[in-house]
Amino acid sequence: MDKVVTAAEAVADIPDGASIAVGGFGLCGIPSTLIAALLARGATDLRVVSNNCGVDGWGLGLLLEAGRISRMTSSYVGENKEFARQYLSGELEVELTPQGTLAERLRAGGAGIPAFYTATGVGTQVAEGGLPWKYAPDGSVAVASPAKEVRSFGGREYILEQAIITQFSLVRAAVADRHGNAVFNGSAMNFNPLAAMAGRICVLEAERIVEPGEIAAASVQLPGVHVHRVVEATVAEKRIERHTVRPRPQHASGSSGAASSAAAAVQPSESGN
Repeated sequence: MDKVVTAAEAVADIPDGASIAVGGFGLCGIPSTLIAALLARGATDLRVVSNNCGVDGWGLGLLLEAGRISRMTSSYVGENKEFARQYLSGELEVELTPQGTLAERLRAGGAGIPAFYTATGVGTQVAEGGLPWKYAPDGSVAVASPAKEVRSFGGREYILEQAIITQFSLVRAAVADRHGNAVFNGSAMNFNPLAAMAGRICVLEAERIVEPGEIAAASVQLPGVHVHRVVEATVAEKRIERHTVRPRPQHASGSSGAASSAAAAVQPSESGN
């Protein structure tokens, strides 16, 4: 039942061409330790399912820059210039999926539901097909999304979306015990439990590992039954996608110098990282 291993051991059997669900949203709750271990492992031609692909120089962006990712299934592709370059030049295949649909496809995969109907995307290329998944070097569309089945329920149209099941999943928690029961911090709850469920082999890194029983049963957000390996998170740095701050308004009776000093001290929040 003790599932704790080193990061290198945890990713040692991830082969070239593997499909991997990766938790996180932007740079919040991403499994940085496991991404670094996978980069060192050298596996290539990876088919990754994640809300986005990190940013230039961090997160999944590290694997992308090294040419290790051949296909991404994502709902958001901003904040990464290398991602755009590879996609537009035909080096990277990208399946864009509405964010809620992506979350449900992962959840369905973990729950054993092969497919489901949703109204999201009806009347668009999501349903009709033709979205460019991959470009040819000359700029033409080499691979386009297929049309999806559309059915009517109660007078409203819905499209059929297939569940996602991957060979592996990499996720990050704030606390986990040696059996894999995990708790996430704030918004790091995002895609992590869903990605964990979708992977046939789930590898979880935790900022703190405790003994079984130290996490109250009612506090467990991801049961250990979904987790196969537990790794101590050694990459402690938590970056912020975009620093956005606003100057604090000057106090009516305060000096402009004091207000400027206060504004300079404002720091963006890392809630949930």
